Amino acid sequence: MHSFTLAAIDIGSGSVKGIVAQKDFSSGEIDVLAAAVHKSLGVRNGEVVYPEQAAQSIRNVVDDLSRESGLKIKEAVVNVGGIHLFSLNSRGLVSVSRADQIIVEEDINRALKEAQVVRLKNNYEIIEVFPREFILDGERGVKEPRGLRASRLEVDVLLAEIFSPVLTNLEKAMALAGLGCAQTYLTPLASARAVVSEEQKELGVAVVDIGFALTALSIFDKGDLVDFAFFPVGSSHITNDLAILLRTEIQTAEQIKKEFGTLKIKEKKAGSEKIKIPEKNLDFSSRFLREVIESRIGEIFGEVQKTFKKIQPTPQLPCGVLLTGGGALLPGLADFVRQKIKLPCRLGEVKDFKGVDAAQFSTCCGLALLTFDEWGDTKGNIGAVARVGRTMKRIFKTFLP
Repeated sequence: MHSFTLAAIDIGSGSVKGIVAQKDFSSGEIDVLAAAVHKSLGVRNGEVVYPEQAAQSIRNVVDDLSRESGLKIKEAVVNVGGIHLFSLNSRGLVSVSRADQIIVEEDINRALKEAQVVRLKNNYEIIEVFPREFILDGERGVKEPRGLRASRLEVDVLLAEIFSPVLTNLEKAMALAGLGCAQTYLTPLASARAVVSEEQKELGVAVVDIGFALTALSIFDKGDLVDFAFFPVGSSHITNDLAILLRTEIQTAEQIKKEFGTLKIKEKKAGSEKIKIPEKNLDFSSRFLREVIESRIGEIFGEVQKTFKKIQPTPQLPCGVLLTGGGALLPGLADFVRQKIKLPCRLGEVKDFKGVDAAQFSTCCGLALLTFDEWGDTKGNIGAVARVGRTMKRIFKTFLP
C-alpha cells in the first residue's frame, strides 16, 4: 500500500469539522484533499443528544467534502468525548500458561481482559484499554513482555468508560447521515496526536484542548497516557458571561471577545482603557473584559491542576502544557497559563499537513494521524493496544471514485 485516503470528522458542540486526507507512505507526506466546517446542531458538551439534528450537520460537512475532493465518502473516522467519558485505573494478573514460562500473545490478552473486570456504573461500558506497563513476577517497567519468562504476568492499565447512550447516539447520527463509523478515537487522544512529539510524551507533557463548550485534557509521561479528563467549560462560556453582564446579544458578545479580548500582560497594565460600541450603546473598560476572561480561563486551569494532583506519583511534566483548540487562540493565553500553573506553556503546532488550516482542524488532523499510524505501522501511535468498543471494525475501502 503506497497511499491511503480517509475522511476524519470532529463532532463538537459549536461546529462539525471534517477533512479528507491522503498519506503517501513512501514519502510520508500528507495532503488534505478537502476540508469543511458547519455549525453543530444536536450536540451538547461534546456529546450527541439529538441524533437527527446532528446527522444534518454531519451530512452538510460530508457533502462539502465530497464536492471538493470528488470522492464518494461512505465511512469516516470520528472522535468520541464528552462529560460522560471517564478514566479508570485498573490491573490484571494472570499465571503464564506455558510450562517453560515464556509469555505469549494469549497471556497478554488474558491479562488485559482481567484488567477489564471492574465494577462500572449502570449503563456504562469500557471502550478503550491503555496498557501502561507490564509487571513480571513483581518486576515493574516492562513495555513489551512477549518472549520473556515469568510465572506471573500483571498489567497496569488506564481504562476509558463511557455512558452507553452516548455511543448509541453517535452511531445513530452517523447512520442517519448515511455514513459508516469506520473507527472512533477519544477526543483527547486525537487532540494530542496532532501536536505532541514522541520525545515530549516520553519526558512528560499535558495537552489542553479548549473547545466551544468543553475542555479536554490528556497527560503523558514515560511514553504512556497517564490520564485524561473533560471539563464542562469552553470558550463559549466567556461569550455567554459577556452577553449576560453587558446585557447584549450573543453575537455582539462574541465579536467583543474576538476583537478586544486579551490576556497579554501589557494590556493588563493599561486596564482602565474604555471600550465603546456606540451602535450597541455599550461602554465598558478593558479591565472588566479581562476579568471576565480571566475568571473562566482560571476555572479551566484550576480543574487542570486538580487533575494533576490526583495522579500518583504526580508527573513532573518538563515539557509543560501544550494548548490547542479554538479557545487556545486567545492572545496572551500561554503566558497567563504559565504564570498560573508554574509550568512551561505554548500553543501546540500541527505539522505534516498540507492544504488546510491545521490549527482550526487540529482534532481532524489527529484523527487522521492515529488512523495512519495503525495502517502504516509507524512509531507515532498513541492509541490503545486493546480496543473493546462497539465501533472497532477496521477501515477498508472507504471511498469510491
